[in-house]
Amino acid sequence: MRIASLDLGTNTFRILICESKDKQLKKLYINRVITRLGGGFTKEGRIITEEAIERSIGILKQFSQMIEKYSVDRVRAIATSVVRESLNGDEFIKRAKHESGIGIEVVSCDEEARLTVEGVLQSISIDSRYHVIFDIGGGSTEYSFIDNKKIVDVVSTHLGVVHLTENYSNNDIPSDSSIKRLTEHIENTINSDLATKTKHRGEDVNLIATAGTPTTVAAIEMGLDNYNSDLVNGFILRKEMLIRIFEKLNGLSENERLKVKGLEKGREDVIIPGILIILKTMDRFLKDQVIVSDGGLLEGTLSSIIN
Repeated sequence: MRIASLDLGTNTFRILICESKDKQLKKLYINRVITRLGGGFTKEGRIITEEAIERSIGILKQFSQMIEKYSVDRVRAIATSVVRESLNGDEFIKRAKHESGIGIEVVSCDEEARLTVEGVLQSISIDSRYHVIFDIGGGSTEYSFIDNKKIVDVVSTHLGVVHLTENYSNNDIPSDSSIKRLTEHIENTINSDLATKTKHRGEDVNLIATAGTPTTVAAIEMGLDNYNSDLVNGFILRKEMLIRIFEKLNGLSENERLKVKGLEKGREDVIIPGILIILKTMDRFLKDQVIVSDGGLLEGTLSSIIN
């Protein structure tokens, strides 16, 4: 049986097509495209813009062609934060189905976290009892608290890199004052939303970060000309690395950032708040390093089809 999972995020759309036989998976096709579905979305208006819808449906049409090319038997397409929170999410879903043939499912924060954790735990081998998996998205960041590989709590914060970029650092080179306000907002949000989460702190806890920000930073640190999931997955990001990369990128224009090896086009603006989320999360949990996972919602969704 051939199966496909789609992760339709606020910033990036991803697709994974596999051959499934006796619960063993063989990857046939994987791709990701930055669509910026959440571009221009505000908490006040809560409307996905027409331009973002057109961009995103165009990519879904391409994904649909690949699904047909590989004769896929079963598909599960998951939409997250921006579609979940928007007033016109149903309209987007109906148009996407009509124009691309792909049916989209909007999941809750808890279900999104469950699928993400499943995908991460398949990709990363960990020994500690407690760990915190955080998924830095375009519209939100979810924190999953794990005890013996089981989720004991999930906290969803409104720290999405697309929204943060548009609200705080949308100048070509952000000013010192805007970076200061952005940093304070991220720190205050994390400390407030995670105020009661004191058990998962200290030496016996592993921090695992997934999604485009941590994988991109790992690729930058390794100076990768072409993204390599085998090298990125399991990479250890240390605080000094993150600070060094942040200071380098923050002093460059967006066009100059694109010349940095490992930085994918489309992330040149959102990488700044993304790194700050990682750094402030490390501060909150008293850690000086974080494990990068290349697995996440896409892989967890694929497993859900099999199971």
